[in-house]
Amino acid sequence: MKVFNTIARMLTAAALVAAAGSVAAQQAYPNKPIRFITPYPAGGSTSVLARLIGQKMTESWGQQVLVDSRGGGNTIIGTEALAKSAPDGYTISMVDPHIVVNASLYPKLPYDSVRDFAPVATLISYENFLVLNPSVPANNLQELIALAKSRPGKLNYASSGVTMQLRSELFNILAGTQIQHIPYKGGGPAITDLLGGQVQMSFAVPTNVISHVKNGKLKGIAVSGKSRLSALPQVPTFTEAGLPGYNVTSWYGVVAPAGTPKEIVDKLSAEIARILALSDIKEKLDSIGFEPYISTPNEFAALMKAEMAKYAKIIKTANIKLEN
Repeated sequence: MKVFNTIARMLTAAALVAAAGSVAAQQAYPNKPIRFITPYPAGGSTSVLARLIGQKMTESWGQQVLVDSRGGGNTIIGTEALAKSAPDGYTISMVDPHIVVNASLYPKLPYDSVRDFAPVATLISYENFLVLNPSVPANNLQELIALAKSRPGKLNYASSGVTMQLRSELFNILAGTQIQHIPYKGGGPAITDLLGGQVQMSFAVPTNVISHVKNGKLKGIAVSGKSRLSALPQVPTFTEAGLPGYNVTSWYGVVAPAGTPKEIVDKLSAEIARILALSDIKEKLDSIGFEPYISTPNEFAALMKAEMAKYAKIIKTANIKLEN
């Protein structure tokens, strides 16, 4: 019995020492650089947003935040890299609705979209922005719809992933058009080809195209949502332009690998909320068509669950199927 009690005391002491060490490590977090994965190629809106947030984290915590662009596979490559990372808070990733959409599209993902990730916080929300190459002979939404109907299957649009494709196909359904899909690995390459005239249009993230619309290299046709972009107040909403059913709002957020200590997740979430509330950040986000979207880890988890159900229904209804 004495031997048993001695062993029990030793195990209890070891557990207390381990717990104390874990608490100390979490309190010291971060004490080395943080890798911030973006599952898109460099040059798109995720790169802009990651660097903006990462710079503020670096200034606040004194540890460099390194943006790691891992594009490809409809965000699967970058998301898998996060899933296989150590759950210590030193690798995080930006995500968008692809993280929940892919679960309904791919039968054999290399990760589980729910179990393998710890939601940290949402970052921003944004609207869909329809832009055209200047060579397209249409200057407003109704002219574009008429042109597309007169040339079924002849016009095409660039999309940077499945979620953007789904939003674009929703336009086809509502407008009664047959605009063809041209897939790209990221927003940067898609906009490059749009500017070059290889594709005629795109339903883009505002930050990728606002400057091009301002300098006349692209035509801004319409923006989803209830109000116009303050950065481009001359561009009407889809409702104002005559297609009231097209209201598509999306988001970016941050997740960590499953098993990341709650204290670290909460610290990351609080820091992101602090950054999003800064006046200079709000001003910068507004100028590129983004709106700060502050949430707790639990609120973000609830959003992801709701979005997964919503997109699963759309994909089933449209009978969209992809394979790895």
